Parts: sequence; structure tokens; C-alpha cells
Amino acid sequence: MAWWCWARAGAPRPRRLPVLLEQRQGFRRARPPPAESPAGSAEAGPVPQPRRRRSLFPPPPPPPPHTGRPSPQRLVKPLIFAVGFTGSAFGSAAIWQYESLKSRVQTYFEEARADWLDKIRPQKRGDFRKQINSWWNSLTEGQRTVTGIIAANVFVFCLWRLPGMRRVMFTYFTSNPSSKAVCSPMLLSTFSHFSLFHMAANMYVLWSFSSSIVSLLGCEQFIAVYLSAGVISTFVSYVAKMATGRFEPSLGASGAIMTVLAAVCTKIPEAKLAIIFLPMVTFTAGSALKAIIAFDTAGLALGWRLFDHAAHLGGALFGMWYVTYGHELIWKNREPLVKAWHEMRTKNTGKGGGGRFS
Repeated sequence: MAWWCWARAGAPRPRRLPVLLEQRQGFRRARPPPAESPAGSAEAGPVPQPRRRRSLFPPPPPPPPHTGRPSPQRLVKPLIFAVGFTGSAFGSAAIWQYESLKSRVQTYFEEARADWLDKIRPQKRGDFRKQINSWWNSLTEGQRTVTGIIAANVFVFCLWRLPGMRRVMFTYFTSNPSSKAVCSPMLLSTFSHFSLFHMAANMYVLWSFSSSIVSLLGCEQFIAVYLSAGVISTFVSYVAKMATGRFEPSLGASGAIMTVLAAVCTKIPEAKLAIIFLPMVTFTAGSALKAIIAFDTAGLALGWRLFDHAAHLGGALFGMWYVTYGHELIWKNREPLVKAWHEMRTKNTGKGGGGRFS
């Protein structure tokens, strides 16, 4: 079960590890100045310099220096972006669900005919495509849903390895209220990991909880919640950084994953969990959620700077609120939008566009 898989994975890797920057010249220690030749020594040649090792995983470039504390008015645009993006995400998810259901009904007989043809045709052996299809069909709906999210995170992780992309990645794939770009990083940083271990831990937890969260919300609603959680948790991080005056850049998917964990733990608090390295120690999902919230609250109050505790709390609170109230307020009131979309589709397709669909 997904609970057991997550339990063995332990708590999710905290979101948005701040990029620790050192005062270095291009993140490499500056070479010491060459020793001056003794006076009157004409035979002294140039001092040989040690060869620098080229790293396969160079660190990102340092952020531009801050010219002063940003004005609180810089939070207005991120707030508008968070509200607008969340509404657009849920609206798009409602339309996506409508189109998906309509497509399933229209292609039902075509799939039945294709299955009948497969039975009478001679089967090919060693077909790689058929093996891929068999593996894909063996996955649960939740695992198939998060496969695209994991692929996007791996792609962005590979972009961090390109030296020519480092400044672009730092500008648009790390979130910082004092940065030049403040809106687009709220979403893009959710798919951004610089550390391989950070990405692997987050994606493992997401994969383990995918079946549970998708069975609760459905594929379309889950995508809307996940993307909105990334934006909302980043906005909470912005507010905390403006309040404390600490403007470290953050990145990672842990804010959105905290929403997934909080939603499942709130909905099924009696589920038993365990730690991956200590399977004999078990605890309930509700207790785990309380412990995670207490840890991040303490980190935010005490000023711990290793993790972005504000983003964790924002993601967890959003997940708890959505499964308790948000589902009723947002998703169950999507009927007017879907009805308007259906009427628009019917007018555009004309008489041959199909009958009424409900």
C-alpha cells in the first residue's frame, strides 16, 4: 500500500532547501597571488600554479547583491499571481475532466474493436512497445499521474548541470521576493532541485503517496491541487522572508508534497506509518502530521535557516484546509463553468457535434 511505501520512506525531504552561498570568486577559491621574485634575481621564473579540477556538477552562480530591503508592495504581484493561477488551475482541471469523460465515451467502441482485432491477429514476440504498454498498464492511476511530474523534475535537474543555464536557472527556478522575477519562480521552483538526494527523496515520497491522493481527489483535481500548492507555499515563504528580512533563494517540491501528505493524513488519520530504517516503530498518520507541523513551526519561530519552514507550513495548512473545506467550496461548485464550456462546445460543433453530455 502507498501508506507502507511512504512509511518506509520516512518524512518527506523538506521543501526549498536554501542555496548556501559562500563568499567565493565564482564559487571557487581565488588563487593566491604569485610570489614575487626576490630583488636582483633575474633567473627566477614564473611560479607554477596548481591545476584546477573541473567539477561535473558546478554550483549555481551567486545571486545579485541586494541593494536594500524590498518594499512590502512587492508582495502584491505574487498575491495576484497566486490567486489567479489557483483559479485557472482548478478551472482548467474541471474542463480537462469534462473532456476526458467525453473522450472515454466516444472511444469506447473503438477500443472494444481494437481489443477484438488484437485477439485474432498473430501476437508479436519481443515487441518493446508492447512491453512498455504492459508496464504502463500495471501502474495505478496515481502512479501514472505523477510520472509526468517526476519527469519534469528530472528534466529541470539536468538543466542545473549545464553551465550556460546556471544564471537563468537561478533567476527563474529559485524563489526569492528580492529577485528580479517574483511570479514565474513561484511555479517553476516547485520543479527545481539542485541536489540529487533532495530530488530523489521528494519524488519517492510523491510516488508512494500518489495512489492514495489520486484515489481521494481524482487525477484532474490532484494536478490542480499540486500546482496550486506549489504556488501558495511559495507565497507564504515570500511573506516570511519579507517579515524576517532573510532573502535566501529557495527551491524544491517539498511545499507541494507537504500538501499531499497533509491531505492524506487529515483524511485518513488512523493509518499506521513506520520509518524506513526503523520498521518496528509505528505511529499514526495524524501523529506524524502533528509532529511535522510542530517541527516546522519551531523552525520558523526560532529562525532555523536550513529549511524553508514557512513553505512547509503553507503547504501543510493548504492541504488540511482543502480536504476539509476547499473541496466543497471549489471543486463541487464547478458545474456552472462546465455547463458554460459544454454549451460553447455544442455551439461551435453545430448539429453534428454530438448531443447533450452530462
